[in-house]
Parts: sequence; structure tokens; C-alpha cells
Amino acid sequence: MSEPVDRFALLQTRERRDSVRLGSKAGHEKRTATLFDDFQDPNKLRTLAGNIKQHTLDHLDGYLEQAAERLEANGAHVHFANDAERACEIVLGVLKRRGAKRLVKAKTMVSEEVALTPFLEHHGIECVETDLGEFVVQLSRDTPSHIVKPIIHKNRKEIARTFELEGLGPYDDTPEVITRRAREFLRKKYLAADAAVTGANFVSAESGRVVLVTNEGNSRFSLAATRCHIALVGIEKLVPSDRELGVFLNLLARSGTGQQLTVYTEFISGPRAATQADGPEEMHVVFLDNGRTAALASDCREILRCIRCGACLNVCPVYRQASGHAYRSVYPGPVGAVLTPLLAGERFSEFADLPRASSLCGACHEVCPVDIPIEDLLLRLRARGKREGIESPGAPSMGGWSQVAREPLAWKAALMSGRLLRYVPERLLPPSLQAWNQHHELPAFRGGAFRSWFRTRKSKS
Repeated sequence: MSEPVDRFALLQTRERRDSVRLGSKAGHEKRTATLFDDFQDPNKLRTLAGNIKQHTLDHLDGYLEQAAERLEANGAHVHFANDAERACEIVLGVLKRRGAKRLVKAKTMVSEEVALTPFLEHHGIECVETDLGEFVVQLSRDTPSHIVKPIIHKNRKEIARTFELEGLGPYDDTPEVITRRAREFLRKKYLAADAAVTGANFVSAESGRVVLVTNEGNSRFSLAATRCHIALVGIEKLVPSDRELGVFLNLLARSGTGQQLTVYTEFISGPRAATQADGPEEMHVVFLDNGRTAALASDCREILRCIRCGACLNVCPVYRQASGHAYRSVYPGPVGAVLTPLLAGERFSEFADLPRASSLCGACHEVCPVDIPIEDLLLRLRARGKREGIESPGAPSMGGWSQVAREPLAWKAALMSGRLLRYVPERLLPPSLQAWNQHHELPAFRGGAFRSWFRTRKSKS
């Protein structure tokens, strides 16, 4: 006899799916409205941004050298890390030399990519996420499910329960109370921290400026009281000069959050100057490769244009249904389906199924602010998987579907059997469907109207 369906688990799954679907839908609609209200032809701006990023990638070696020279002239220390392990070792070495034991982190995808937090905690260093979404993820021992909105899969009730369990106050799911409790907790961490880690949205090769954008001011708080700033930066984050920053800052805010400009935009040239009252006295910039050079040499090099806005996630029908955790990676959605297998290197086969998790509708390309042809890259990775003989796990053969689809009577019979399937007693179902039913419920049948509608239209014409 099969086990009873876990109704609470089903409800939680449904709530999370609704949170992802509604949150991503709202983000996409806001992005579209803002872009087309503010620019007569946003596509021209996307094409320009894509060309700038592609030019930078085509001359990346020269721009990296120029950026390193400028940063060092500004007083920063520049490091290069070939892989995740080396990046973590560099950060640990800086902290050890300073005797630092407490670290605050602004939102940085690269630190997630290299698993910096567990590495440092293993070596006795406290790491506290200061972005509200990342802070909730850390408290709940979860992982982010969106590039821009890490807790898109959670609702305020779940966040309130996490705060209660972690001792931040009794249950209260009022957004103002949640944010106030997080603020009270984090302010103490800012003041006690020995060092801060940030990412970088962009780095200007011309001036060496590190650009950070946030909506909560947490990077500014992180850098105000600490004496050491470490920026983890993917080598693809370069732009040639300060002039191009205007293009990308306009596109990043609108594509990511539907804003004309993020609330806090910081341009950091180096450590604190003698005339400045606050800020780190020491700055380190760690440029990370970790598979990017190999990606640059591949036929999917355009993916390195990505500015991490999350617009492709918000519009993707697969992401809206599956959410970010289904991608098993720091980078979910269409961009992750391309970037993750490329960065995996020799472990490509572990993620070769991700490019197949797409309808190839092209919506991701249409919204990409740097004009990445994501659907083309997905096809190239699918072709690579086929060349390397990698089978998609659990993928059924399409032969049976092909036979049914070519025979009208068989197709109608299949549709009818699908409609009746929900009324078949579970004990009569095949074992595979019985197992599936333990954790799923078939939705109500909503089809059947198209054929009658089409017949009516055909007779009128």
C-alpha cells in the first residue's frame, strides 16, 4: 500500500512556486514598463551594450592589465585567482595577516561561486551576509534561488518563522518589523567587523574604479566601519572606461529591478585617502578566472557579456515553474543553463542536462540588456552534449510521441486517456505513476476547447 500524500509538503511547494511565478512576473513587467517609458528604442541601447561588452571580451587581456595597473596606482592590492580554491586562499591570507576574525559580506555572486563562507567558517572566521535576502538565506541554511532576489522563493510568513527560530523576535510577518529586526541585528555586526567582502558590478579599466550597486546601502555600511576591503571580481566584469558606465548602469537597474537607477551606486577608486574620515585603510581586488578563460575560448563566449541583472530568469517559463534551486548552481535560469556547464570544465557532463531545460522560446534573448543570443548558446551546448555521448537523465524517447502525433485518431485517443487518467484508482496505475503521485497532484483538466473553437472558426471562414 502506498504512503499517504504529504499535504503540508504539497502546500509548501505550491506556495513557493507561486512566490517564484508571481515575483518573476512582476519583475519582468516592471522592467518592460520602465525601459519603454524611458527610451524610445531600448533595443538600440541593448545592441550598443552588447557590442561594448563583446569588444571588452575580445581584448580582455589588455584591459585586465590596464585595470590592474590603475588599481595599484590607486593604492589597491591586485591578486589573480585561477580557480575557486585559490580565491578562497587569497582572502584567508589577507584576513590572517590582519588578524581578522569577523567579516561582513555585501551581496556577491562570486563568493557564492567559490563557496567562500563555508571555507572561512571552517578556518574560524565569522561571515555575516548583509544583503537582506542573503541574510535570510544564511539564517535558514538555504541557498539563493535568483541572481538579484535570493529569496524570491520565500514568502514573508516563512521569513518570519525563520527569524523566530533564530531568536530575532517573536513571530511577526509584517514587512516593516522583519526589516527593522534585520537592521538592528546587522548594525552591530557592521561595527564589530574587521573586514568586508564585496563583489563588483563593473570595473573601469581606464580609472580602476570598482562600481557597486545596491538598494539597501549594505555595501556602504560594510565599508564605512571596517579597515579592510576585499573585492571578489570575475574577470569578465571589466568595461573599457568610465564613459561606458552610464550605458550599463541605466540598463542594469531597469533590467534587474525596474528602477531608473539603483538607490546606492558607489565608485570606489582605492583605500581611504588621508583626507577621508571613514573607510577601509587597505583594499584588495581578487580577479577570478575559475573557468572563464575556457568559456572565452569556446563557441559560447557571448555568455560572458552577462551583467547579472536576472531579466532572463524573470521572463523564462521554465524558471517560473522550476525555480532556481532546480538548476543546482549559483547561476540559475537561462544564463545559468549556459554558464554553469561552461564553468564546470571537466565536470561538464554533470550539468549537461541544463541546456535541455528550455523551451527555446527566445524570450531570454529579447530581454537581455547586453543582447546575448542565449537560445543559440543553449543549442550549441546541447550539440556538445550529443557529440560527447551524454544522455539526458530520465529523458523519455520521443519515438512514441512522434508516432502518436502523426496519427490524428491516436492523438485524440491519447488526449482522452490523459483526461480520464485522474479518475483511475491509484492501485491500477503503473508503479512509476504511483511513485509520482506521492508528491504531486494532477491539476484540473483545462483543455478540450481548441478543437471545437477551430471547427467553428473554420466553418465561418
